[in-house]
Amino acid sequence: MSTEILERPDVRDADTGRANEVFHYVKKNKIAESAVMGTMVEALCGEVFPVTKTPKPGSPVCPACTEVYQQLKK
Repeated sequence: MSTEILERPDVRDADTGRANEVFHYVKKNKIAESAVMGTMVEALCGEVFPVTKTPKPGSPVCPACTEVYQQLKK
């Protein structure tokens, strides 16, 4: 079981009214499966979504995921 975590996007329909898309932290071993098969992943904050985008440096990160991630690093 891997505990490595990478940030991934929160993907929602364009008509949700969310102006700023944020990226989430998810388990690394689930990223490729989700990207290829379209399966859902669960972020550290509890959001569930399929991986469809790769974050770029400087992309906004979910504050709740960041808080959980910082606690895991201790």
